[in-house]
Amino acid sequence: MPRSGASKFAALSIAAALATISLKTLAWWLTDSVGLLSDAIEGTINLAGATVALAMISVAARPPDEEHAFGYSKAEYFSSGLEGTLILIAAIVIGFVAVERLITPRPLEQVGAGLAVSAAASLINYMVARRLYEASHHYRSIALEADARHLMTDVWTSAGVIAGVAAVWLTGWERLDPLIALAVAANIVWSGYKLMQRSIDGLLDRALPAEQMRALDGTLERYRARGIDFHALRTRQAGARSFVTLHVLVPADWTVAQGHSLAHEVERDIREALPDAAVLTHVEPLGYPESYQDADLDR
Repeated sequence: MPRSGASKFAALSIAAALATISLKTLAWWLTDSVGLLSDAIEGTINLAGATVALAMISVAARPPDEEHAFGYSKAEYFSSGLEGTLILIAAIVIGFVAVERLITPRPLEQVGAGLAVSAAASLINYMVARRLYEASHHYRSIALEADARHLMTDVWTSAGVIAGVAAVWLTGWERLDPLIALAVAANIVWSGYKLMQRSIDGLLDRALPAEQMRALDGTLERYRARGIDFHALRTRQAGARSFVTLHVLVPADWTVAQGHSLAHEVERDIREALPDAAVLTHVEPLGYPESYQDADLDR
């Protein structure tokens, strides 16, 4: 799948982040609400994450070279990992501000105008998040998916903040505002943790997701029905690319040409089931003890 088109969606995310930061900062300035301030701080993380995503998508699109024979696709994990780290930092900042306001509460001002501005920012984030999520599946980009999930988290966070600030406005309970900010901080900590965990899994060469493994197993089962067997199957995910290695066991009386032809057929069918997969096969004869000694071999 060509990856160059993914960059325009990362640029869209940057533009949305700039717009929402401006609107949310205005909402905070109008109301002096620490809840709305926490929402604005999270917006700056959206901008940083989108900027890094754009850079890493460009790096991940580079073709393999002599020093990086497997390509640069893992670069996207640095983007989602950094975004998760920035989210955690934002949560700490929000927590400090919220605790200070919890100790010394202040009345809110111009709440109606502030909430209207914040709602407009949330609508922008919602529309952009939907487009980024669709694009992440099309381009199989973890960087775009991380950005989309973060924006959607921001939408729900903003909805909670707006409802809470409205409640403060209606009830006059000023300490509810910093409590909302602390709830925002807790929510984005969870979001940041999930992003970082996904990035770590990718950098540690975790096996393909269950859905892709089912597609791979379905492909191999068709060959098992023809008397072909497999072992030493290993998979890993690196950004948008999948890597599959396996040993193909063919009848011992086959010629080298027959085994070679069958291996190419297996590789082709796996690539059809797993687009962008790099497949490596090793042909061995069925029934020979030596063929099974390397079933668990660490390659």
